[in-house]
Parts: sequence; structure tokens; C-alpha cells
Amino acid sequence: MDRSGPAELLEIAIEVARDAAATAYRMRVEGVSVAATKSTVTDVVTAADRAVERQVVDALRRLRPGDAVLGEEYGVGEAGPVGPSGVRWIVDPIDGTVNYLYGIPHCAVSLAAEVDGEVVAGVVCNVNTGEEWTATAGGGAWRDGQRLRCSTETDLGQALVATGFGYEPARRAHQARVVAELIPHVRDIRRLGAAALDLCLAAEGRVDVYYEKGLAAWDQAAGALVATEAGLLVAGLGGLPAGPDLVIAAPPALFKPLHDRLADLDASGGP
Repeated sequence: MDRSGPAELLEIAIEVARDAAATAYRMRVEGVSVAATKSTVTDVVTAADRAVERQVVDALRRLRPGDAVLGEEYGVGEAGPVGPSGVRWIVDPIDGTVNYLYGIPHCAVSLAAEVDGEVVAGVVCNVNTGEEWTATAGGGAWRDGQRLRCSTETDLGQALVATGFGYEPARRAHQARVVAELIPHVRDIRRLGAAALDLCLAAEGRVDVYYEKGLAAWDQAAGALVATEAGLLVAGLGGLPAGPDLVIAAPPALFKPLHDRLADLDASGGP
């Protein structure tokens, strides 16, 4: 029996992500400490990030030994960039690490399955609340048994916009200038601090649109699938795919006006 179909991969993703979220929650209750920094001294890694990713990798190796895993903390594992099965798992052990460090309940385990380069299944599990968003390619997006549909807003001026900032000071300064020029043309801005969750909130219309520069594969893999399956257009600028230069997730009616405004503001530019 083929165990690489989206439904089967999602079943595994949910099992592994739930266990990982439980570990992250327990470690937060017990007390969390900074283990290292990444791009800058404000870009932290906790011991929990590393422990949770190792747990996910070990679980996937046990359940699907022929698959590859790409993780935020440890990169590509022993199986290489693509496993012999053609399946690669993409994991962010704690998306929203600074929120996690401060006890702000907006952080999540994000786990996606990619088959031959296409993300086909994903789950985002809020560490604190247990809220769980899932999607399969062509199978829709869901939260706790409820089918998700994105916002029906058609006026960018009435749109609640979620975004995020990088940790490198010059990039932050550029992103702040973009926000300063954008905010007069939208309802308001939200900066919540966890890209995967922001994409899921956009998927169910709790924010209308989301954009951000600087996202890695693990930041967006599962959340972007949830957003896409909920009806959002997810892409970069000028016909490019969503990626490190820019991710825009917006309902069809809002995508072009937001895209054009962000292009005018050079949202993908800067450091």
C-alpha cells in the first residue's frame, strides 16, 4: 500500500507534531533558557527548539526511515536533501521562539511533507492552546474539524494586515519603513511573531492578508499550504513563487492591490 499519499502523510504529521507540541509546552512550564543565538543576539534558540526538533527527526526516522528531513535547527539530516522515498519533511520545532521565551501564547510546531518538491500535507499546532490547523493538497484546510475559508474582504483599505520583521537591524529598518508607508492604506497592522500561525490566521479570516520578507522554508511550508487550501493566493512579487524575498498571502480580490502597493514600497528590497 502506498504510504506516501497526502492523507497518510498528514496522519503521521499530526501524530508527530502533537507529541512535539506537548514536549515544547512541558519544557516551557519547567522553565526555558536561551541556548544560543542565530543571525543576531536578539535571534534566539532555546534548548526546547533543539530538543523538539530532535524528537521530530527521531520520530520520523522511526516511522518513515526512507524520508529526508529539513529542520530549522539541524538542517538536512543524514538522509540528504531528498530521501529515497521522494518525501521530505520540513519542520520548524518552535515557530515564534521569542514569544515562547517570553510566555506569549503565539508559537507553534510546524510540520509539512513534501513529495517530489511539492508540499502535499501540513500541520501547524499552537503549543499553548492546542489549536491545530491542517491541510492536504487538494483536500482543503481545516481547524478542529471546521473547513476554513479565507476573508471575503475586497477593499484593501479595510484589510487587517499581518506581517513580521527580521532580526538584522538594517532589514528591520527597511521593513519598518514599508509598514509606515503601508499603514495609511489599510485598516491596521498586526505583528504577532510567528509566521506559520499568521498564515493560518489568514486562512480563516482572523486577519485578511499576510506578507513578510525573509521567510525560510520551515517558516512557511505548512502554513502556506493551509492558506492556499483556504483560498488565499500565496506568491512573491512579479510572478515569483513565495520565498525568502517575499511571501504574500491574500484573498484573490486583495492580492493585486496589496502586491502592487508592496512592489511600489520595495518590500522585497533592502538587506
